[in-house]
Amino acid sequence: MARCDELARITSTPGAITRVHLSPEHARVNRLAAEWMREAGLQTRQDPAGNQLGLLPAADPDAPVLMLGSHLDTVVNAGRYDGVVGVLMAIEVVRLLQRRGGTAADTGAPAQSPFEFGLEVAAFSDEEGARFGKALLGSSAVAGTWDDAWWELEDPDGTTLREAALEFGLDPGRVASAARRPDQLVGYLEAHIEQGPELHARGESLAVVSSIASARRFQLVVEGEARHAGGTPYDMRRDALLGASEAALAVERICSAQHHIIGTVGQFEAFPGAMNVVPGEARFSLDLRGEFDGERDRVWDQISRELDEIMGRRRLRWHTREVHNAPALFCAPLLQDVVSEGIRATLAPGSRSAAGAGAGVLASTRVDDPTTLFSPAGHDGMAIGAITDVGMLFMRNPDGVSHHPDEAVSFGDVALGIRALAEAVAHLAAEHRSTQGAS
Repeated sequence: MARCDELARITSTPGAITRVHLSPEHARVNRLAAEWMREAGLQTRQDPAGNQLGLLPAADPDAPVLMLGSHLDTVVNAGRYDGVVGVLMAIEVVRLLQRRGGTAADTGAPAQSPFEFGLEVAAFSDEEGARFGKALLGSSAVAGTWDDAWWELEDPDGTTLREAALEFGLDPGRVASAARRPDQLVGYLEAHIEQGPELHARGESLAVVSSIASARRFQLVVEGEARHAGGTPYDMRRDALLGASEAALAVERICSAQHHIIGTVGQFEAFPGAMNVVPGEARFSLDLRGEFDGERDRVWDQISRELDEIMGRRRLRWHTREVHNAPALFCAPLLQDVVSEGIRATLAPGSRSAAGAGAGVLASTRVDDPTTLFSPAGHDGMAIGAITDVGMLFMRNPDGVSHHPDEAVSFGDVALGIRALAEAVAHLAAEHRSTQGAS
């Protein structure tokens, strides 16, 4: 938790936490994370996409690895736990598993995974997309789904992704070498604070994640006519701002009536932006998420029809550009099972983990049937799922606040999460050994 505070001090905006891709702050947190990885006995490297990686190899150097981690970048004016706590927990899980297996670096034995597969901690470089508008850049490179067109993306200052990479010290021509093959991975496990209030409302500490929301993002433009505010009667106005405002309210009305569909208008601008001119153009964003791709797309079609009606009635035109499209990611049944078993083993009455966390935490959590939640927020697993199975563990967020300075998670819940994730890895190792023996 002290390390979360230390990383929070690495920011481009004094008094707030802002840490974006390929910035000086990105370089500083990578160096610090690498130092902590080495302390835990991991071999470290920064890959060609700017991801910071730490490896604890298996006895067989050609054995696949189980990847654990999250991301170190943030949104603007962020909290201190989103992504960060998952990276730091992964380091502690590896340290704990080494000690349990008798292979910890501080025992004098060679630093080596206690399992038949290696353990790798990934601190992904750009999950949020806060600088270049494209999320999951770091994990997409690892998944081998990099699109060279992304090099031309620009940040608000007009710097291209290619220029930023070169300034950071990366070679854009080598980004393909960051990709991993499916046979090199056993799976990917991530711990994350819940970015909503469900666990807090239930009075529970930990949950298994069933899936990660599908997402589509759009930039929409409404075109009307800019005219004098005083001289233009209402029946002659083609006010783009009012049309866009009605569209934003329609998004709320349509999505709030659906199950597990979330639509958000997060950006809104009017032009020419003069106090005494009827707005002739309005631009706004739409972030549309859903548990299932088909339901999300059905709601987009409904929103589109509603916008046709609004703009037709107001004598306006509208068009849109889709800037992001990610399918839903369903966590692998086996990894859901091992995370569930990890929670049970951690919270079982009399267990070392439950006793160490304190009776208050234990009493607030059901042991027999860990909660399973759908994640409306996106995660690096959405990209990594292209090459391997994904599993996730959620921890309680006391007020359900995220992407905000008030974001929180308790010491006790993080302690339980570390133990549960370590137990999950041990259960996965047993399953892996059984499967390998059977084959």
